[in-house]
Amino acid sequence: QVQLVESGGDLVQAGGSLRLSCAASGSISSNNAMGWYRQAPGKQRDLVAAISSGGRTNYADSVKGRFTISRGNAKNTLYLQMNSLKPEDTAVYYCNLVSDYRTYWGQGTQVTVSS
Repeated sequence: QVQLVESGGDLVQAGGSLRLSCAASGSISSNNAMGWYRQAPGKQRDLVAAISSGGRTNYADSVKGRFTISRGNAKNTLYLQMNSLKPEDTAVYYCNLVSDYRTYWGQGTQVTVSS
C-alpha cells in the first residue's frame, strides 16, 4: 500500500517563503510522476506543479517563477519551495503520486499567507 505524508505547511506573511515536503512509501514504480495540488475553500483542487521520474517539470501559470518542485536524493521524496508567497496562495496543499496507472494522495498540509 502506498502512503504519502506531507509536512511544512504553516502561517506566513506575504512575501515570505515555505518549503513543503512529501515522503512516499510502499510499492512504487520507478517510472512515476509526482506533483503538488492545492485546494482553497469553496474551490476545486488544482495542479500547482508536477515532476516526472525523469525530472521534467511543469507549473501552473500562477506560480511560475515563484515555486520550484524537486525530488530529493531519497527515492520518492518530493519538495515544493515556495517563494514570494501571496495571500491567494492560501490553500491546503496535497502531494500526488501516479504509479502503475494508480493515483495516490496525501492528507494535505495547510498553507496560510497573511497580507
